[in-house]
This record gives sequence, C-alpha cells and structure tokens, in this order.
Amino acid sequence: LVLAGFRPLLKHSFRAKFTSALDIPVEFVEKNVKLRGKLHRVTEKGLEVEHIPISIPFITSIQRKWQSKGLLLVRLAGVELAPSGMAWLQRELKPEQMIWFQLLGREDLALDCLVLVNKGRFLSVCLNEELLRQGLGRTARIEGLHHDSRLYWKLHKRLLRAELKALKKNKGIWKEESYSERIRDWRLAWRNASYLCYVLYVKCKFMIKNTCWALNASLKLHFRPLQSLWYVFTHEHFV
Repeated sequence: LVLAGFRPLLKHSFRAKFTSALDIPVEFVEKNVKLRGKLHRVTEKGLEVEHIPISIPFITSIQRKWQSKGLLLVRLAGVELAPSGMAWLQRELKPEQMIWFQLLGREDLALDCLVLVNKGRFLSVCLNEELLRQGLGRTARIEGLHHDSRLYWKLHKRLLRAELKALKKNKGIWKEESYSERIRDWRLAWRNASYLCYVLYVKCKFMIKNTCWALNASLKLHFRPLQSLWYVFTHEHFV
C-alpha cells in the first residue's frame, strides 16, 4: 500500500532520468537547464555521462529498479579540442566523478554543454574555459545557440577571454607556434583588418558623395523660383 502511494512519484522520477539525448524535453534545452551526472569515460566524441536525477534519498534504492541504463554523450560547447586537450581530460577527470552539465544545444544523439566540475567544497570550474585557459584548444562556434542571441555572445566572450590568457602566456598549442608564424598570422590579421577598413572608407565616401549630390540637387530645385524672383526684382530695380 505504501509503495502504491509512491508509485506516481517513482514513475515521474523514472521519466526524469535521461538515458538518451532524445529523451530530454525540448523545453529543457531551450531553457538551458543544468543537469547532474556521473562520468564514465572520455572519448574522442565527447564525455559519456550517466544522468543522475535529483531524487528523494529514502526511495532512491526503490527508484533504481525502474530506471533503465544508458549514457549521454556530452560535448564541450564552443571548444575545438587539441590532442593534448583530450589527454588532459583523461588525466584530470576520474571515472565515477560527479559533474554538472548545462544544456545549450542538441544535435542528434549529442548534447552541447557547459561542463562544471567541483574543485573543493565551494569552488567549481568550467571545463570549457579551463581547457582554453591552458591552451589545450581553440574557441569555436557554440552549436545550438542562435548566433545573434545575448547568451551566445556572453558565453563566447568568456571563452575568448580564456583563450587570450593562454595566448599571452604562450601555453599549450600557442607555445608550439614559432615567432615567425605568430608574426605571419598577425600580419595576415592586420592586412585583413586594413582591407576591411579601406572597403568601409570607400563605401562611406561614396555614400557621402551621393548624399551631397542629392542634397545639392534638392536645394537647387527648391531655391530656383527664389533665384528667378530675385533676378526679376534686381533687373526691374536697376532698369
């Protein structure tokens, strides 16, 4: 009878455990819900994580009887991992370690997320930022978020700042580049920026020229009757 009373709750908790990316409601992804999970392994495709729903402690053992088994594939959003980054993840993350992953997007069976791990009792570290801060990857497009959304640019700026710290300190992949390669990349970026400025200058000059021409023509059109009247007045006055 007691179990029968808890059956609706157990059924709801069973549905709350996601064993596939397709099981996660669209609303969860759209609202960027943060989920808890247990890491199983690090692969080239991403992190294989077992979703651990937040449940009532004294019925957890009963709840497990109705829960199916399956792992979620979690990818680090906005990060293009270098081979050294994969090795770092395999070294730093331990099997059975608890993590939090914030949903940003979903592509087929993969989830693009911000991944958080606890460092101490009150401190958590975002793996996406930490990898870039150590120079173990490059920033990439954040899949799943609209390119013009406020959240996209907020997260993208965070990742760019982390990457810039590695670049300034010559960490990871940035240390592997020679000085001549850095100068070449810098000159290429400067050339592209200069060309863009030149194009904008030409366009602005053309627009100003056309605007002035149109304004001049408009003034001539509006003041032509006044000019004619002034001519007649002065002509008659002097005659």
